[in-house]
Amino acid sequence: MQKFQLELLFHIIGIGSASGLFLNGSSIFIISDNSHLLYEYNTKDKTLQKTPLISKEYTRPLENVPKPDKADYEAMAAKGDDLYLFGSGSTEKRNTIAHINMKTKEVFPPIDATDLYMVMQGFGEITPENFNIEAAVNAGDTWYVFNRGNGPAGQNGIFTLEGDIADTAFQIIYNEIKLPKINGAQASFTDAVKVGEKLYFIAAAEKSDSTYHDGEIAGTLIGRIDIETMELEFTETISLKNKFEGITLYKETPGSIEFLLCEDTDSDAEASDVYKLTVKF
Repeated sequence: MQKFQLELLFHIIGIGSASGLFLNGSSIFIISDNSHLLYEYNTKDKTLQKTPLISKEYTRPLENVPKPDKADYEAMAAKGDDLYLFGSGSTEKRNTIAHINMKTKEVFPPIDATDLYMVMQGFGEITPENFNIEAAVNAGDTWYVFNRGNGPAGQNGIFTLEGDIADTAFQIIYNEIKLPKINGAQASFTDAVKVGEKLYFIAAAEKSDSTYHDGEIAGTLIGRIDIETMELEFTETISLKNKFEGITLYKETPGSIEFLLCEDTDSDAEASDVYKLTVKF
């Protein structure tokens, strides 16, 4: 059993339904699954900036977007100075990968992932109602993309994609991952980060078998997967009440690793909490 400590670090006003985060220096970049914005929270001066990810011609609300119209950005991966925000693919309107430079805030044309997601579904033998991208990790030309098993079949798995994301042309490997239950509810991937040759992930459990509708929260666990073997090395429940949907590396020492986690409360509240999780070995 790993020793862990969970503590609230930041309470950020102006962001709701946080679904992913990435730490870069003193900036925490955050995405929301019901927003067309990229948020940047400065941990030094406690300021919040918002950058639209959609064209200026778009006249509908950029935040608290109605569920049928959401881009549903659930996963964020950094490659160099660029951030890639992955729509979940759980409906036809959620097949976009947004692309933005985190330093200049230049927003590039979005990537249509419709064909890629269809190929991934076929390769992983995942039906549309079981397909739900919730985590993405970049390692050069390799991308690790996690399917959240909160559909009827409970298919948690990792797609290893080799190639150019701009062309959405990849060689694909798929590994199904069996995760435990929390309070009788099946845990399913919500985010991941690469540390060394390991993938650290969080997985939440809800009392629901839908990739579209939220269910009663049963808790969240953290776990680790070896990249070479894709074997699950450990899992540890870290909360029985929080649904954490984002993880990023905060600090690494010889005896411990610190992560930042963000929470999705499944509400319209425009406030988000960022926690620090310390895992000791």
